[in-house]
Amino acid sequence: MSQSERPEGPTPRMPRAEVRRRLLDAAARVFAERGYDDSRLEDIAHAAGFTKGAVYSNFGSKQALFGALLTERADAELATVLDGIRGADDPADGLAGAADHVARRITGDTERGRLGLEVAARAVRDDATRAVVTPMRRAQRAAVTRAIADVAERDGIRLAAPPDVAALVVHCLTNGLSMEHLADPEEVDAEAVHAALTAVIAALARPAPAEEPVDPPTG
Repeated sequence: MSQSERPEGPTPRMPRAEVRRRLLDAAARVFAERGYDDSRLEDIAHAAGFTKGAVYSNFGSKQALFGALLTERADAELATVLDGIRGADDPADGLAGAADHVARRITGDTERGRLGLEVAARAVRDDATRAVVTPMRRAQRAAVTRAIADVAERDGIRLAAPPDVAALVVHCLTNGLSMEHLADPEEVDAEAVHAALTAVIAALARPAPAEEPVDPPTG
């Protein structure tokens, strides 16, 4: 081997965060193409350029990998919705924008809805899946609860129910609308989903009335 052909040193080890990122990206593609049950860890690892051991060392199981993927997407969606609400000059405009974003996601990302429905059904009869899905759902509702409480306090919004109850209503509504759109996309289209979200949000959150001006004292 000539001097120019000799390796300069050991190949740098890929950072763990990059390994996880590549595995999650590959998992999103494989799950979307094959569904949860027919997706194999070997295929996900191969698509990411790793062995199956990389999946186990970073996530522990297929259920945990899927849970991490759904959690990441839910966190990103919540962050986008909150940025829109906080960036709006009028609280009502911010809430309308949130309904529009969620409606477009429900009707535009049907693969996510199908995967969520598939895994939710599996969790009913599989303890290992339920052990991942249950804490994930609780964490999502808790995050929405905190977000609702923060927005209500900041924008002076009166809630028709406590933040945790409002979060449960919104969480169940979005999941239910996703399921209905999958079953009947022609009837439950983006317009219908948007209307349902807007109606419920309007019922749950109303801007506090402005204080009536006090007349200056006379005399």
